[in-house]
Amino acid sequence: MVQHVYEKAVASGLFEKVIVATDDERIQQTVIGFGGAVVMTNSNHQSGTDRCGEVINLLEKEYDVVVNIQGDEPFIHQSQLEELTDLFKSTPAQIGTLKKRLSNVGDVFNPNVVKVVAGIDKRALYFSRNPIPYVRDSDQSDWLSKQQFFKHLGLYGYKSEVLKELVKLEPSELEKSESLEQLRWLENGYSIFISETHHESIGIDTPEDLKKNISSLPSKRDE
Repeated sequence: MVQHVYEKAVASGLFEKVIVATDDERIQQTVIGFGGAVVMTNSNHQSGTDRCGEVINLLEKEYDVVVNIQGDEPFIHQSQLEELTDLFKSTPAQIGTLKKRLSNVGDVFNPNVVKVVAGIDKRALYFSRNPIPYVRDSDQSDWLSKQQFFKHLGLYGYKSEVLKELVKLEPSELEKSESLEQLRWLENGYSIFISETHHESIGIDTPEDLKKNISSLPSKRDE
């Protein structure tokens, strides 16, 4: 799975360098085995952002933007990577990420589905596990017909100098309330810009997840 994610990132042609950051020696050996680049990191990191921050500080060369692609996202589309990286060309983004419109009302009220609202300039206003915005004077079953709701997808890009600052921030009150690290960044005044994607994000946490979603793997024709 890690190899698939790595090779898709390389094949996109968007990145000068692709690195697997891990604290697991089995993953390290697997990446070395298929000829990929890998960096061993501290095992105490609480997030992928922290892990990326350690790697960027270890590299001798300076890079403008760092993109954090989770190793359990083998179904990621090249268009999603393009949408994310384009934010750093078209907006003053310090941090970039993606959203997808929700079509299932159950997802709107599911606390495991993180929602986001953004301004007309694509700047994120807030992220929450609760439904945002709140639709007043309307039955919850009708909310999707009254208002657009967007799911946040956990693919991030960061300006390198900003990433180095983010990893030094202490957890914020909003972050601790919602258990969402991106609220720490908003609370500290950083600008997060969001691009809309029409592709779903499918994380693979178990072998059963892979079996269930294997049919969703894009064909060469789709990529």
